[in-house]
Amino acid sequence: MAKLSPLRTPASGTGAGGRHPGATVTATVIAAHGRHYLALADGVRLQCVTRGKKSDIAVGDSIHLQMTSENQGVIESIGDRATLLYRSDQYKSKLLAANVTQLFIVVATEPGFADDLISRALVAAEAAGVRAHIVLNKVDVTASLARTRERLQAYAALGYPIHEVSARTAPEAACATLGPLLAGESTILIGQSGMGKSSLINLLVPDADIAVREISAALDTGKHTTTFTRLYAIDGQTSIIDSPGFQEFGLFHLTEGMLERAFPEFAPYLGKCKYYNCHHSNEPECAIRGAVASGAIAPMRHALYLQLKHESEQTLY
Repeated sequence: MAKLSPLRTPASGTGAGGRHPGATVTATVIAAHGRHYLALADGVRLQCVTRGKKSDIAVGDSIHLQMTSENQGVIESIGDRATLLYRSDQYKSKLLAANVTQLFIVVATEPGFADDLISRALVAAEAAGVRAHIVLNKVDVTASLARTRERLQAYAALGYPIHEVSARTAPEAACATLGPLLAGESTILIGQSGMGKSSLINLLVPDADIAVREISAALDTGKHTTTFTRLYAIDGQTSIIDSPGFQEFGLFHLTEGMLERAFPEFAPYLGKCKYYNCHHSNEPECAIRGAVASGAIAPMRHALYLQLKHESEQTLY
């Protein structure tokens, strides 16, 4: 992949020719911290805020600004979103990214990763219409490799690609593996802390460290702050979005109907239960439960579905 200077790469479809106060400009959000945003328009970084207390802007959004100075503006509206990834708990939602085409879930041979986080991220991707890949990093740690591969086989069996890399010991091979997958896509990387996601970002985006410092300064969050999502534009068609590490992935916003369609292995059995309003929990002659009993659907996945359905029923907002 070509080296780049992320904050100077022109964003496609922007119109920053006239950035005088009062002008309207279209830009792409490349970082968000609270209600403060950094956007890119024709290679120029613009500091943005929302009107009032609105904070429903996501990194990757195309926004329309009214300029208040040469490099500052107020967000007036958001362009149409092709996709929106977010997580939610019982009380609030956390936007991850807009207009992404694929999700890379980064795991590693060590430290151990949570199957629950992977499973929930895959459900979120399915519900949002985003392709999902699993990237296994640190394959040079051979002592844990066989066991890790065994754990990931359950996801490979569902059709999710597994890509093995070692950002530290085999950087060129890692680039050769991931580079073609990233080309022409808008990709968000997520993962728990310690999986080596930052190492992969620094490998794929050589100027990432510089960009983080510049973005932090522009957002006035301190030059060492890395707890915000940011977008690195590689060219007009390719971008990589880095998100902070997190341990939980709530999906309280998904309804029961959305959930059952977000499990691809459920598809052959939907509509074949005895009762049209079957919840796939303890109803008799449930096609989904029958598939679990026969081994066609993994018990772990069915249990996750029931847990997520229970969570969605607790939503207060």
